[in-house]
Parts: sequence; C-alpha cells; structure tokens
Amino acid sequence: MFPFDVILFDVGGVLLTNGWDHRERTAVLQQFNLDREAFEMRHAAPYDAWERGAISANEYLDATVFHEPRSFTRDEFFAALLAQSQPLPDGAVAILGEISASNKCMVGALNNEAREPNEYRFKRYGLRAYFQFAFSSCYMGLRKPAPAMYRRALDILGKPAERVLFIDDREENVAGARDAGMTAIRFQGAGALRSELQTLGVL
Repeated sequence: MFPFDVILFDVGGVLLTNGWDHRERTAVLQQFNLDREAFEMRHAAPYDAWERGAISANEYLDATVFHEPRSFTRDEFFAALLAQSQPLPDGAVAILGEISASNKCMVGALNNEAREPNEYRFKRYGLRAYFQFAFSSCYMGLRKPAPAMYRRALDILGKPAERVLFIDDREENVAGARDAGMTAIRFQGAGALRSELQTLGVL
C-alpha cells in the first residue's frame, strides 16, 4: 500500500523562491530607493494580515509604501514585487510533477502567501496542474506554524494525520506539522528530498 493518502508541499523555498521574504524585499526597496529600516517598521503587522487574507494588496501597499507621495506608481512597485517569484534553484517542482503524475495519492499545497502573489505564482508556474487543493494562508485565514492551520487542513482532508506527508523548508513549520501528527520532511534540496522520499516508499 502506498504510504500516504496526501502529500502537501510548501511553495516558497521548496518549489519557487520566496515571494516576499527579506531578500526579495531588500532587492525591491533598493530598486525604488526606499529606506529599508523605515519600511520594515511598517511591514510586519499589515503583512501578517495580508497573508491571512484579512486585507488586500492595495491596503498592504497603502500601509507600507504609499502612505506618502512616491515618484513611482503602485503598479510599478507591485510588478517588481511579483517579479521576485522565480523557479527555485535545486527546487522540487520536478519531484512534485512525478508524484502528481503517479496518481497514487492526493497532492496539494500548504503554504503561507498573500492572495494576489499566491494566485500569480500558481498561474505563472502552472502549479494548479499538480495541486488538487491549496491550503494557502490567504484562503485559510491562518498562517503556519499556528497549530490551527494544520488541524484545519486535516479536518478538511478527512484523513488521519499519519497518512499525510508535509514538505517545507522551515524547521518551525516542519515541527508544527509533526506536532499535528503528520510525517514531515524539511526540504534541503531536490537530491536530499528524493532520497528521503525513496526511503519512505513514495518514489
């Protein structure tokens, strides 16, 4: 019997680059000559709300960038933000494709992402062709590693936690999944992941 009913993938740091992590923010802030320290002081609270789907991209940008007049437009800044999403070097997209094509289990996303970047990333890189569902923070109203995020995903799936495998690059998110009873792998490159999946009998 196949070892899992469901395999869940994080997106940023596993399949693609992080959409709006500190490296991506730094690159865009430099592009538009914005003060990084001032931006970061405004960023945390509205970003949490944006990732949970509580506010829109425009509300996030109003709080962090366009609280004062700028020499660039909202569209220009947001395009630069989205452009930070790229295929991850040594990422797991090929492995995701293999698992999805095998039809041996359900495959989905369990990721933290704001709605507009999430939908851009899924469409731009064709991820919905692999995913049967997406437990994205912007749809769930929760963010990893909150225990409720994992519990709600399991409730929706209706599968025993031990029949669910989760793959994420951040230790705190992996620990949260294990605390919920899932099997979890910390992603550290495609080769290492492939080896672990072979050991588990997935590949």
